[in-house]
Amino acid sequence: MLTSCWFSFFSQINQEKKLMHNLRQYQVPLQKYMALTELQERNERLFYKLLIDNVEELLPIVYTPTVGEACQKYGSIFRRPQGLYGMGIPVGKLALYTALGGVRPSACLPITIDVGTNNEQLLKDEFYIGLRQKRATGKEYAELLHEFMGAVKQNYGEKVLVQFEDFANHNAFELLAKYGTTHLVFNDDIQGTAAVVLAGVVAALKLISGTLSEHKFLFLGAGEAGTGIAELIALEISKKTKIPVEETRKKIWLVDSKGLIVSSRKESLQHFKKPWAHEHEPVKDLIDAVKAIKPTVLIGSSGVGRTFTKEVIEALASFNEKPLILALSNPTSQSECTAEEAYTWTKGRAIFASGSPFDPVEYNGKVYVPGQSNNAYIFPGLGLGLVISGAIRVHDDMLLAASEALAGQVTKENFDNGLIYPPFSKIRKISAAIAANVAAKAYELGVATRLPRPENLVKYAESCMYSPLYRSYR
Repeated sequence: MLTSCWFSFFSQINQEKKLMHNLRQYQVPLQKYMALTELQERNERLFYKLLIDNVEELLPIVYTPTVGEACQKYGSIFRRPQGLYGMGIPVGKLALYTALGGVRPSACLPITIDVGTNNEQLLKDEFYIGLRQKRATGKEYAELLHEFMGAVKQNYGEKVLVQFEDFANHNAFELLAKYGTTHLVFNDDIQGTAAVVLAGVVAALKLISGTLSEHKFLFLGAGEAGTGIAELIALEISKKTKIPVEETRKKIWLVDSKGLIVSSRKESLQHFKKPWAHEHEPVKDLIDAVKAIKPTVLIGSSGVGRTFTKEVIEALASFNEKPLILALSNPTSQSECTAEEAYTWTKGRAIFASGSPFDPVEYNGKVYVPGQSNNAYIFPGLGLGLVISGAIRVHDDMLLAASEALAGQVTKENFDNGLIYPPFSKIRKISAAIAANVAAKAYELGVATRLPRPENLVKYAESCMYSPLYRSYR
C-alpha cells in the first residue's frame, strides 16, 4: 500500500531538493559535473527541472568554466556516449538549448566529428578515447564535412539547424560562408558571441552615454570571436546610421599577436582580418594601441589571461569617465583581467563584464557586481526562434534582432547596479523575448515556413517551451 507520505517524499520537488543538497556536498566542480551528467542519463526530466530552477548556481557547472575542464579530462571521466559520441561542449550546449530556451531534448542531437589530433600528449594518453591519428586536413576534411552536411539535410530536411562549435578559425569562417546560403547553420563562437557582446554594448550606452556610432572600439584578439563581434557592431552602426558598413568598420580596431591590424599588413593577413586593416602607422603592443586609438570600449577575445594590464586599464581610464571593459576569454584563468583589477585600476569607474563569472567586488566601501557576457543568453533563444518560425536560413538581421531583444531585457534596477545584462534567473523569459524577435525577423525576411504567423510571438514561444515537470497519469 502506498501512502500519501511516500508520494510526498518522492515528489519531483522533494527529489530536486534532495539532489541539490547532495550536489552542494561536493567541493570540486568537476565532481558536480559528473553527478549532473549521470542524472541527465538516468532521469532527464529531473535533470532539466534542477537546471531550470537553479540556473545561476548550476550554469557554471554544465557550461563554462567547468565544462572546459571536463573536455580536457574527458577520457578519464567518460562513462558512455551521448548522441553521436557528443563531447562535453555539444552535450552541455544542447542541455542549455532545452533548459534555457525550451527546445525539446528529443529534437537535439550532440555530434562529434573526430578527424584526429596533432596533440602528441593526447596521442600518447592511455585514456584518450578519440581517433589516434594525425588530423585530416584539406580535401579529405572538406569532403567529410560536405558528406555530413548533405546527409543531415537529406535525413532531417531543410529546417534542421546545424550549430558549428569549436572549429578552428580558418575552418569556421569557410564552413559558415560555404553552407550559410544552402543550410540553416549557426556558429556560436562567431555569431553567438557577437550577438551577446553587441547586446551588452547597446545596453551599456545607458551608462556611458552616446550612440553606438559615437564610440570607438579596440579589440585584443582577431580570431573567430573578435572579428565576429566587430562585424556585428559595424552592421548595427550601419543599420542605425544608414552609413555603409565599409565606413562603420573604421570605428573598430583590432590587435592580434603581431600588433595593431593596419593597411600596411594587409597582404600577409588572413582573409577574415583584412576588412579591419585601416590606415595607421604600425603599432606593436596593446598599451601603445590604447594610447594611439583612444578607444571608449576595450574588448578582449584573445584567449590569453592577464593581458589587460594595470598600465593598459589605467591608460584607458585616463581618457574615459566610464570605460567599458569586456574581458571575454574563457575559462576564468584566461580572462584578460579580473573584475577586481578592472574596478580597482579604474577607481571604481569601469563598466565591466567577462566571459566567465566573477564574484562581486568591494572597492572603497561600495560593492560592484560584474556582468557575465555569456553566449547562453543568446543561442537558446535564437534556436527557439528559428524552430518556432520554421526558418530555413540564418541572416545577420536575425542576430541583430536577438541582440536588441536581449539589451531590452536589462532593467533600471540592473543599470543601477552597474549591470549590462539581466539576471540568469529570468532566462526563460529572456529567451522567449529573443525567440519572438528572431522569429519576427524571419517572417519579415521571408525565410519562415511555419504559416500562418502567430499573432503574439512571445506567447507562442512560451507555449512551445519544453516543460520538465513529471507527467500526471491520474
